Amino acid sequence: MSTDTEYEGLSIKPGEDRLISALNTVIRLGIRALAILMTLVIFWGIGDVVWVIYQHMVEPPFLILRIEDILDTFGAFLAVLIAVEIFLNIVLYLKEDVIHVKLVVATALMAIARKVIVFDFNKISSEHVMAVGAVIFALGITYWLIAKQRK
Repeated sequence: MSTDTEYEGLSIKPGEDRLISALNTVIRLGIRALAILMTLVIFWGIGDVVWVIYQHMVEPPFLILRIEDILDTFGAFLAVLIAVEIFLNIVLYLKEDVIHVKLVVATALMAIARKVIVFDFNKISSEHVMAVGAVIFALGITYWLIAKQRK
C-alpha cells in the first residue's frame, strides 16, 4: 500500500500540506482555462487577419494594398504569432511546471518587434523611438545571456 493519501482526487505525499496541494491543483486548472482561452484568442486573431485583408482588398482601389494596408496586415499577423508564443509559454508551464525565461524573453522580443514594424514614424516622438530601442537592446542582451548560459 502506498504512503500517499487520496484527498478529493489529489495524491498527497506524507508531510505535504493538503491546502497547498489543493491550491496548486486549482491554479493548474486555472492555467488550463487560460490555455483554452488563448486558443480561442488565436482563432479570433486568425479571423481578424482574414477580415483585415478582406477589408483592404475590397476598398478602392480594389485588389491593391497600400503601404498602410500592408502594415495593418503585418500587425494582425504578428499579433496572432505573439498569441501563439504565449500559448506555448502556457503549455510548457503545464508540462514542466517551470517558467521558461528564454521563451518569455523571446516572446517579449517578438512583441516589441511587432511595435517597431507597425510604427508610424510621422506620429511618434524621437524619445519614444529611443525608449523602444533601449527596450529592444535590453531584451536582446538578456536573450543573448540566457542563450550563452545554456551552452
